[in-house]
Amino acid sequence: MVAILVDIVVIILQLFVILLIVQAVLSWLVAFEMVSRRSPIVDSIWRFSTAISNPVLKPIRRFIPPIQGVDLSPLVLILLIYLVMRMLPCLVLARC
Repeated sequence: MVAILVDIVVIILQLFVILLIVQAVLSWLVAFEMVSRRSPIVDSIWRFSTAISNPVLKPIRRFIPPIQGVDLSPLVLILLIYLVMRMLPCLVLARC
C-alpha cells in the first residue's frame, strides 16, 4: 500500500515538472512574441500554470532573484523535485 502511495506522489511530481516546463516555454514564446496572451487558449494555459506554480516558486524567488532578467527558480524547483523523487523510495521503502 505504501509503495502505491509513493508511486502516486512520484507521478504527481512528474506532472508538476511538466507543468513547470510548459510555463517556462510559454513565457519564452510570449516574450519573443511568437504567441500572444490575447489568445484564449494561451491565456488559459498561462493562468492555470501560473496559479499552480507561483505559490511554490515564490519562496524560491526570495532566495534566488532573477539574474539579468532570467528567472532561475523553476530550474531550482525542478532539481529539488527530482531530488525528492529520487530519495522518496529510499526513505520510505528502503528501495533505492
